Amino acid sequence: MRLLVAPILSLGLAVGIGGCAGPLPAPDPQMAWVDLRADGIDTFMSDRLDGKRTPDGRYFQVSPGAHELEARYEFEISKGGSGDFGDTQYLRCTMVIRYDDFQPGRRYLFHARSLGFTPQGWLRDEQNEVLARAEAEHCY
Repeated sequence: MRLLVAPILSLGLAVGIGGCAGPLPAPDPQMAWVDLRADGIDTFMSDRLDGKRTPDGRYFQVSPGAHELEARYEFEISKGGSGDFGDTQYLRCTMVIRYDDFQPGRRYLFHARSLGFTPQGWLRDEQNEVLARAEAEHCY
């Protein structure tokens, strides 16, 4: 029995990790597609669409019209001062975009970056025009 546990656990771990790294689905032409991008080594993943959890953290796919997009943003900050000089910490925030006019078949970009301790985010269209600014909520 003990001999079977390790391979089964290894298989479960491999399947769990592999599920996140699979190819993106093809965009539905009847929906709008929102890519996510963060600068540098920051982490930015979709979390909720209209209050409901998203199935894949790499994108949003939304029906036409108004929606609220929430994404988790984690970025590196450096602590200064005596004793902790050079220590790296991370700040985590929920970035929220509210936009009323998603169009079917269009691609959008939800972009996040940090300026010091301040997270910033924008929703951009295919021409890189800013459509909405994100609000940072629940930072810790």
